[in-house]
Amino acid sequence: MAENQYTEDNIRSLDWKEHIRLRPGMYIGKLGDGSSADDGIYILVKEVVDNCIDEFVMGNGKRIDIKIKDGKVIVRDYGRGIPLGKVVDVVSKINTGGKYDSKAFKKSVGLNGVGSKAVNALSSHFMIYSVRDGEKKEASFVRGELIEDKPIEKTDEQNGTYAEFYPDEDVFKKFAFKTPYLAKMMWNYCYLNRGLTIKMNGEKFFSKNGLKDLLENNMDGDPLYPIIHLEGEDIEVAFTHGKTYGEDYYSFVNGQHTTQGGTHQSAFRESIAKVIKDFYGKNYEASDIRQSIVASIAVKVMEPIFESQTKTKLGSLEIEPDGKSMRAFINDFLKEKLDNYLHRNPDVAEIIERKIKQSEKERKELSGIRKIARDRAKKANLHNKKLRDCRVHYTDLKNPLHEDTTLFITEGDSASGSITKSRDVKTQAVFSLKGKPLNCYGLTKKVVYENEEFNLIQAALNIELDMDDLRYNKIVIATDADVDGMHIRLLLLTFFLQFFPDLIKRNHVYVLETPLFRVRNKKKTIYCYSEQERRDALSELGKNAEITRFKGLGEISPDEFAHFIGEDIRLEPVILSAESSIDEILSYYMGKNTPARQEFIIDNLRVEEEVSEDVEVKTDNLEKAS
Repeated sequence: MAENQYTEDNIRSLDWKEHIRLRPGMYIGKLGDGSSADDGIYILVKEVVDNCIDEFVMGNGKRIDIKIKDGKVIVRDYGRGIPLGKVVDVVSKINTGGKYDSKAFKKSVGLNGVGSKAVNALSSHFMIYSVRDGEKKEASFVRGELIEDKPIEKTDEQNGTYAEFYPDEDVFKKFAFKTPYLAKMMWNYCYLNRGLTIKMNGEKFFSKNGLKDLLENNMDGDPLYPIIHLEGEDIEVAFTHGKTYGEDYYSFVNGQHTTQGGTHQSAFRESIAKVIKDFYGKNYEASDIRQSIVASIAVKVMEPIFESQTKTKLGSLEIEPDGKSMRAFINDFLKEKLDNYLHRNPDVAEIIERKIKQSEKERKELSGIRKIARDRAKKANLHNKKLRDCRVHYTDLKNPLHEDTTLFITEGDSASGSITKSRDVKTQAVFSLKGKPLNCYGLTKKVVYENEEFNLIQAALNIELDMDDLRYNKIVIATDADVDGMHIRLLLLTFFLQFFPDLIKRNHVYVLETPLFRVRNKKKTIYCYSEQERRDALSELGKNAEITRFKGLGEISPDEFAHFIGEDIRLEPVILSAESSIDEILSYYMGKNTPARQEFIIDNLRVEEEVSEDVEVKTDNLEKAS
């Protein structure tokens, strides 16, 4: 048996750009094509804008101009500008940047000095220039390699920094920026930095009241009482109760949206329950206090510790520099500010207690039904095999959420069979629906436990008690591209929005795109997702190419299906726009004999032949999704 040689020749040193390009996940998380809000292309934008935000926080530059078109990103701030002699270094030398000087950036968004270097290394084109006091310094790069280093020149431009880049298509396959994700990012920057104006592609983003504005613009329906807005040194909190199920949180650290929460969000959830219990002097259940809460918390921390480079979950246990624990810091703040507010506003305190008692009553009424439903779900999963789980979850129902896990919800045995045989059993699970789900619009949560399909979906997702126990990062609706498939898709979306809206608000729900046509000749096969793609394929392969029209997922063989749920999977996210009201949307689409819906259908009638060959799913908001 030959020995594996281990010599000096096996040791290789990578320069900064080679390492970033070899292991991009270490710097920007997952790559993706832009269908998820945390895909790498959005992290690239964030890393550049973060530098502009740090300038604003330090009191320099109140405006940021952004243009994003055809994959190209341009960001211009009007701060102090990078020191001209260091323009090249700060975007191409690791461990170089102003954020290492705590005097200049005390509570910065980014602290590792790697962000702009990662953008540079992962872009096929990157150009930056800085303007300071009538002088300008410009440099250009290709995949991190310096190709042009212009000398300092005179200019009439306003001070600040300009960055322009195009994500490398060798790294980000077939990527596309989605405006709703970008808009949400810009709004969050403005909510957390009152007085800052961001202009992106002609749209203006500005906030006067911070987190209070965030809740007002993101809540579904009216709050039960006026939003409680509390501020202190290094902390801001806003919350109220709504009319939807569950708990909804927006948490931030140093301007970074911690979408996965962390120690600050956990401390807030624990502290608000404790302070409210103490105020009323009653031992209410924490879950009853927090039921239907909509809240936002932002803290500023010296040298925060995040659990990943993309900074989506805070791990810091203490508030520096005094060393007070995060829990104690937030609890002390709420104990003073919230207790005082409730004493000064007895009408609000009365509404809150009434809401708590209502949640307590509903919980007790459902407790017996829940037990029966859990037993039924266990038996159904055991005998009917409706859920074909992935190996990540075979042995542990409480397994932490893995970003690669996906649950496909399919219609019928044939479709689920094809996906089951072609899936990646490590991370992809399949749930098979039996017929069309119930239209649950306007029904109470009791239906979730009494309806077999809904009960089993809830059990499969493991979201009975808390969204924190969600077992799959992506929930993919995989239905046929016909009238029945569209109807099933809408019924499932109604279920999620009615009882578990956070699944959609937190970007967990997607629609699987599968090809409508297969065009092939003896040399090549092309799968087409629209009539236009079919025409293009015919132009490429010739008019004599064989054309197959897929009428349902069950008609696609497992071998072919592997192409559509593997690396080249096409997912359309279900996104609620800021203007969307869940109740209004569901009433329009799922209410009985809605006049507005009837009028829309009449005004938009089409001859069947005109649309039968070109069915397109659009889910940039729920209206388009349905």
